[in-house]
Amino acid sequence: MVVLRRLLYSQRAAPYLFIAPFVITLLAFWLLPLARTFLMSTQEVVFGQAAFIGLDNYQRLWEDRLFWKAMFNSARYMVLTIALLIPIPLVLAALINSKIGSERVKAVFKASMFVPALTSVVVAGIIFRLMFAETGTGLMNQIVGVFGLDPVRWLRIDTGGLIALLALAMWRWTGVNILYFLAGMQAIPEEYYEAATIDGASKLQQFFHITLPNLKPTIVYVTTISVYGGLAMFLESFMLYRGNASPNDQGLTVVGYLYRRGIEQNDPGFASAVGVVLLVVIMTINLTFLTLSGTFKKESAR
Repeated sequence: MVVLRRLLYSQRAAPYLFIAPFVITLLAFWLLPLARTFLMSTQEVVFGQAAFIGLDNYQRLWEDRLFWKAMFNSARYMVLTIALLIPIPLVLAALINSKIGSERVKAVFKASMFVPALTSVVVAGIIFRLMFAETGTGLMNQIVGVFGLDPVRWLRIDTGGLIALLALAMWRWTGVNILYFLAGMQAIPEEYYEAATIDGASKLQQFFHITLPNLKPTIVYVTTISVYGGLAMFLESFMLYRGNASPNDQGLTVVGYLYRRGIEQNDPGFASAVGVVLLVVIMTINLTFLTLSGTFKKESAR
């Protein structure tokens, strides 16, 4: 007990005790599973028996056409969500942050935009599946019918399915990104805008020369998590297509392909190789982006 008491009250040991829960959690739920995944990716696992096969799983993955289709689907979804979910929420956040309009209306708008993020993906997927139903009673086909067009088989064609996935992403994450950008804008000193106004700068000039430069850390953060979210997307497509099978695999993502090979086809070794490749791709894209954006230079300069 004396030794334990000395340890608890020791100034040298205190920092290590405070970070111990984080280190233990990191080891138990991230580093150890990651190491196990790397190991399993070099094995053939059959009925619980593992045999070392080297890089054969990666060789099969390189030659698998379906994997590259899944990678293309995920990459396309990632690029388009970034193109939509950064500029649109940024402009909406700027409008909310401006002095135009009623503060009560803005508060209601912010709350209503954040509600979709609290909605279950399962529920949202079912709702959007009904909205994009190929029958004439579907909401989107009713809108199309207003313009005198025939019903569209949205989830049967590649473009229609992509529109449905992007609409779901916009509905769920626009409000979250607005709050990110709004928090960044409200941290910008008001004196910057007052000085710019005295110098005769317009609102548009203030946005491009004050708001955007000071929002760079927020934009970098939102872009980084959007890269991960886009490439790791699975449940939205799974619910929209009522499973992991879609026409011509147009909704198959990398995580969906991992699920297919690891769970549906019981090939955990090959699925682990898919997961390792996905991790490497995400880390490569994000580290390259963070380097080009100067994030690491800022940290080292401090």
